Amino acid sequence: MSTPIKVIIVGALGKMGRETVKALENRLDMAIAGLVDVMHPGVSFAELTGIDCGLDLENDLEGLIAKVKPDVMIDFTNPQAVFNNTRRALACGVNCVVGTTGLNEAELSQLEQLAQANGTGVAVIPNFAIGAVLMMKFAQEAARYLPDVEIIETHHDQKMDAPSGTALKTAEMINANRGIQPPRNSREFEKIPGSRGGKAGDIRIHSVRLPGFVAHQEVIFGGPGQSLTIRHDSYDRVGFMPGVVMAVQKIVGIKGLVYGMDALM
Repeated sequence: MSTPIKVIIVGALGKMGRETVKALENRLDMAIAGLVDVMHPGVSFAELTGIDCGLDLENDLEGLIAKVKPDVMIDFTNPQAVFNNTRRALACGVNCVVGTTGLNEAELSQLEQLAQANGTGVAVIPNFAIGAVLMMKFAQEAARYLPDVEIIETHHDQKMDAPSGTALKTAEMINANRGIQPPRNSREFEKIPGSRGGKAGDIRIHSVRLPGFVAHQEVIFGGPGQSLTIRHDSYDRVGFMPGVVMAVQKIVGIKGLVYGMDALM
């Protein structure tokens, strides 16, 4: 049997961090080597969460990397912390799986250069759900025939960034495969600014933030006398875990940056 992949999880106390600990703790091909969270350093993870993985929380990422020498860092933190966390890990020769959205193009470019320079891999994944990847692929294909499209994405009310990384990735894929775009309604005006949503290229994206939701997206196409709606719903974060596991397994064999689960499937 091959040596298990040593993994550290940053943002371990968050909802995705906790679910990831549960998903990896009993796997034979992976070993959780450390947990990082700025809250409650030195406190047992089990004491705070009821998930007994035998580890205490730490808040010194570089110190933990030097101590346990992980193969992979998984980041589920926030848009303010993710770039520096990933930059530090790559500089230490650690492969990275990034589930935190909010990285801009300049930051992605820097991370790609750093990964290449250090012979490491970084996977930036806006959405780990396999069904969401299929939704994006189906939308990309539909855009060849129905270029008029808008996106509505709904998330829980604690999500920090809008629009979601999934919505932006969907718009990017659609724009890359779109036919000729029809002329827009030049007389349209917004009685309330922002009521028509934001724009990625010329695709409108509408972001909804409400309690009770996890992650949901509709891609709505319109054409003469017809419409097509492609929708994906995540009801529980456990649905993201097969994608997290796949990303960890594959990133150890990749050099440079990959963006989106579709690049790993």
